[in-house]
Amino acid sequence: MKLSNIKEILPTLNNVEFQLENGTFVPEHFHVTEVGQITKNFIDCGGVIRTEKVVNFQLWNANDFEHRLKPGKLLNIIKLSEEKLDIEDAEIEVEYQSDTIGKYDLEFNGKNFVLKNKTTACLAEDACGIPSEKQKISLSVLTNSQNNSCTPGGDCC
Repeated sequence: MKLSNIKEILPTLNNVEFQLENGTFVPEHFHVTEVGQITKNFIDCGGVIRTEKVVNFQLWNANDFEHRLKPGKLLNIIKLSEEKLDIEDAEIEVEYQSDTIGKYDLEFNGKNFVLKNKTTACLAEDACGIPSEKQKISLSVLTNSQNNSCTPGGDCC
């Protein structure tokens, strides 16, 4: 989800609710402690220089049980961040503490914002020699091939 998407959704909501992909809800007294833009400059394993930019939201579960973040307040935080930090309309990445700090993609299911699990990936599979798909070989072809067969006493095994 891009920043422009959340800005369109927030005015239509009464409450801001986040839930994890497994259905567990972020406690309703969470705080958005950071809104910013992260730029990552790196070289992938194939030697290609890359740049990625994301808008980062950090959610924090505080012991402030009376706190409830309203959609208008989050929208104001986003607008202030755009104004002061010159944030671009990029994909949103959410940081949320569970066992460790997790990074999540963000989606909206029509009622709640859903923190989608992120995975790692090789960006240069062609340079690494990783086959795009496992080769399929029929065992009957292997056993019927005269060139690939071993015979007892043939010194091939």
